[in-house]
Amino acid sequence: MESRKINRIKVVLVENGKTGKWLAEQVGKNEATVSRWCSNRMQPSLDMLVKIAELLKIDPRQLINGGNND
Repeated sequence: MESRKINRIKVVLVENGKTGKWLAEQVGKNEATVSRWCSNRMQPSLDMLVKIAELLKIDPRQLINGGNND
């Protein structure tokens, strides 16, 4: 079964020079949870996506595959 990539957290972290460890510390989650988000094995809540976007100073739509600002 093909895994569908829903979020772009890993890509956006790399683009911003941040690590999963940094994100885990900022949002109060363990690194394993953030790793699951980055690999799309698990999805963060909508509230958490908004919080991540705020930390990275981006529009939350940039964290969702197919989410354009158009």
